[in-house]
Amino acid sequence: MVAIVDDDEDVRIAMESLVRSLRLTARTFASAEAFLASDIVGKTACLISDVKMPGMSGLDLQDALLAQGRQLPIIFVTAYPDERSRSRAQAQGAAEMLIKPFDAQSLADCLMRVLQRTSET
Repeated sequence: MVAIVDDDEDVRIAMESLVRSLRLTARTFASAEAFLASDIVGKTACLISDVKMPGMSGLDLQDALLAQGRQLPIIFVTAYPDERSRSRAQAQGAAEMLIKPFDAQSLADCLMRVLQRTSET
């Protein structure tokens, strides 16, 4: 299961379509809070999350998951890259941070690398 958290509906739809084209299961969420309240948190193999969202940010979502004892592989996406966010995300175990706009192949390659590493551990 790949969970996609992004406040932009068009981005969610595009990423979900890409994930499904890779023959993977995907669920989308418009907010970090909605993902945390869902029944799939424990079933998620990889999380793709926007960094900046209304309410809880992607980095705050990462903090909340870690506080619950969940170390999910997270691929962050952002249109507003900054070194502080990147450093914070990576220090807490993020797999990658992609800068919007990125091409579908970059996300697909990143996702497959993350899932491969996860299956090896």
